[in-house]
Amino acid sequence: MSAWRQAGLNYINYSNIAANILRRSLKPQLKTEAMRRDESHVRITPWANGKPAHEKD
Repeated sequence: MSAWRQAGLNYINYSNIAANILRRSLKPQLKTEAMRRDESHVRITPWANGKPAHEKD
């Protein structure tokens, strides 16, 4: 059994922890670029009757 599985983690959690540790250990000039790659943007579109339903603001 792998170490991350014995620690009670799934692979996604394990890889996220490892990536964060790696980003924090980089030199300052490389760290800022790596931290930008860490950001993610998610857009959620609700669907109704098989078509995207646009919510009115």
